[in-house]
Amino acid sequence: MKTATLPYIHVAPNFRQEIEGVLEDGETLSQFVEGAVRREVDKRKCQAEFVWRGIAAIRETQRTGNGVPASQVLARLDARLLAARQALAQRGR
Repeated sequence: MKTATLPYIHVAPNFRQEIEGVLEDGETLSQFVEGAVRREVDKRKCQAEFVWRGIAAIRETQRTGNGVPASQVLARLDARLLAARQALAQRGR
């Protein structure tokens, strides 16, 4: 497969120096930029997948009616938090 070039970007000279200052031994600026772009692409794909799964879960819950009301979830969390605080207070005596 033929390679392609990413668009050139213009940065302030001091920022380029900062970037070059963090390059690992033998690493080129091009390798650094490519790695950064790849990580960002992967991150955005993961975020999109996370959102998609969340939307699918919401739709499934709405379809089946098997959801737990937020008030019930929050009440359970409040009870756990209160129990943890009481346990900490008991240890502190």
